[in-house]
Amino acid sequence: MIVVALKFSARFGVEGVATPTTFCNAKGHTMRVFGTTALLILASVLTSVPCLQTSYDPLLTTKDLPEQQDMVVKDEKRSRVIPIRVYLPKDKALAAVILFSHGLGGNREGSAFLGNHWALRGYVAVFLQHPGSDDSVWKDKPAAQRMAAMEQAANIENFQLRVQDVSAVINQLEFWNKENSHPLAGRLDMKRIGMSGHSFGAVTTQAVSGQAARIGKGFTDSRIKTAVMMSPSIPRGDGDLKRAFGGVKIPWMLLTGTKDTAPIGGADVKSRLAVFPALPLGGKYELVLDKAEHSAFTERALPGETEKRNPNHHRAIRAVTTAFWDAYLREDAEAKVWLDGAEVRSVLEKDDQWQKK
Repeated sequence: MIVVALKFSARFGVEGVATPTTFCNAKGHTMRVFGTTALLILASVLTSVPCLQTSYDPLLTTKDLPEQQDMVVKDEKRSRVIPIRVYLPKDKALAAVILFSHGLGGNREGSAFLGNHWALRGYVAVFLQHPGSDDSVWKDKPAAQRMAAMEQAANIENFQLRVQDVSAVINQLEFWNKENSHPLAGRLDMKRIGMSGHSFGAVTTQAVSGQAARIGKGFTDSRIKTAVMMSPSIPRGDGDLKRAFGGVKIPWMLLTGTKDTAPIGGADVKSRLAVFPALPLGGKYELVLDKAEHSAFTERALPGETEKRNPNHHRAIRAVTTAFWDAYLREDAEAKVWLDGAEVRSVLEKDDQWQKK
């Protein structure tokens, strides 16, 4: 037995010895950690007994819905107003921040199943709305003109507006966090920011979290520490994927489906699956949901989709993204054990594909 003195962690009890937590070491042996008011005693018992499962559960929440607040960010430099919806945890303590960027034609109200769950898990979730590529593109158009309007909005100008929206929102959150009279004052841990998005929002997320631009310095915002892309894709007309993705320095999680194609933009399943192999080693994950179509990451099916919606898709998405945030934004050791071990399969179905590197 090896005994090591460590600094006290608030994760364990304030008084007395906490209930031991069981971990697996690199050799597959059990490791138990105990907490006291003054120190932690780490005891590693090297036996042939298989590792016990952790008690970590990324789906565990209360049944209450979190508080929602709709706000606007005014980017004076660009004369641009960015609507946001903020999902707030009940606990008003300092919390890590997760940003979400919607797909083409969406708005800040979409994918609420994620905003609600992440907030119930203790994160401040900020859902952006991007004028010019949001629902204003199609909602006032006759049905016969909507597809053409959407195709026209999927352009480089709106892409550039989107990536600048992300940095503008982070800037505003930093300001509000220091403004005593603001509802978000003192609630945002701006050193722990995660970025996420679906479809056009995934393209936006890739750009601000490490993907290299074909020309120039790109759009990476170094304040973003982790990123989740739902329906990712490779850059158009750029065959050098190692150049595009090989320099990503932060943890990435990719989520797609075996039927995840989009009617606009030309992204198919092959192009979505091409991103993961091009990423460098370390903190990279990919989930491919069996028979999941493009709308699996939203609340409604899209025109032309034929698969019956699978309720377990949302369950799996909530679970793996939450574990990822917990592991890499909160540095939760149990979350990382769950994510990197066999337990992640407990939320997946047999034909779902999961890999990490």
